[in-house]
Amino acid sequence: MEFIDLKTQYQQYKSEIDNRIQKVLEHAHFIMGPEITELESALASYVGVKHAITVASGTDALEIALRALNIGPGDEVITVPFTWISTAEVIGLVGAKPVFVDIEPKTYNINVDLIESAITPRTKAIIPVSLFGQMPDYNRINAIASKYNLAVIEDAAQSFGATQNGRRSCGVTLIGCTSFFPAKPLGCYGDGGAVFTNDDQLAEKMRAIRTHGGLKRHNHTLLGMNGRFDTVQAAVLLAKLPHFEWEVAQRARIGARYTELLRGVCGVPEVVNGNTHVYAQYTIRIQNRDKAAEFLKLQGIPTAVYYPKCLHEQPVFANLGYHWGDFPEAEKASREVLSLPMHPFLTESDQDRIVSAIKQYINQQ
Repeated sequence: MEFIDLKTQYQQYKSEIDNRIQKVLEHAHFIMGPEITELESALASYVGVKHAITVASGTDALEIALRALNIGPGDEVITVPFTWISTAEVIGLVGAKPVFVDIEPKTYNINVDLIESAITPRTKAIIPVSLFGQMPDYNRINAIASKYNLAVIEDAAQSFGATQNGRRSCGVTLIGCTSFFPAKPLGCYGDGGAVFTNDDQLAEKMRAIRTHGGLKRHNHTLLGMNGRFDTVQAAVLLAKLPHFEWEVAQRARIGARYTELLRGVCGVPEVVNGNTHVYAQYTIRIQNRDKAAEFLKLQGIPTAVYYPKCLHEQPVFANLGYHWGDFPEAEKASREVLSLPMHPFLTESDQDRIVSAIKQYINQQ
């Protein structure tokens, strides 16, 4: 059994993926080839924004967004401690300070009620994370940001394809950032990402930062980076994109079925009214999580833990001065969460087997 079945996906779309890659091999424009522009146009159209700018990774997407907003030393950026390290890492990389706010227990997303109390005169932006494939309340987050003149950057690395009140993830804040890492809902065959915005000036700045700080060769107006997306990877995404809405629908169906079968057995993800969920991970809460994972492994069922440690526990952030107990919901989640096999090709028989094994484990406790 596969945790995320990229092999079956490739077999399903093999001819389209192979043909797209073959065209790149033939025209040999491996850096910033025509597929980049084609993909950016398709992504902007899908999300419903004016600008989509492909970049080398989801991490680069977040860093480019911060650099475009001139965030740096002396500034603070609010985010959550329960996420992949990239979210806070990029804040440190531009010289700013991450300020953590606890999460809600049911969605694992930022607790919006706690944001205002974390704002100081140094706060310049908020980076909420649309964790596991569902968005936090961006109407409320944007309203708070507007009140204090802050930028909002959505970390949508796990939520591409999700919606909130009919608006797509990556299109609900000043800047949206996503990842095309292979395991993501829309994944390529290497690293990749994109930034999205309706702001023309920010878009131009982010395009320049992506390519060593210049839009024209040998003319560098900004300090930039080598953050370009690869043409071969763009070809892979162009082949996958026509199938993406079907995959999103399958994710919703499979996620809802998991929840129906597991409700009352263990903690299950809750989908907030107005939201759709793309289940980048289908994550349960279970007592003695590590023992449960070992039990499932012996049954041939792979699992993963996102995330076994909060960011304020990481040695690299020790200087921020946080301690165990500062973020009780994030800390509790980090010790209880377990992600189950989840992908659009998961069969009902495999799903039944997974559910049966979880029930068996719980009955033995």
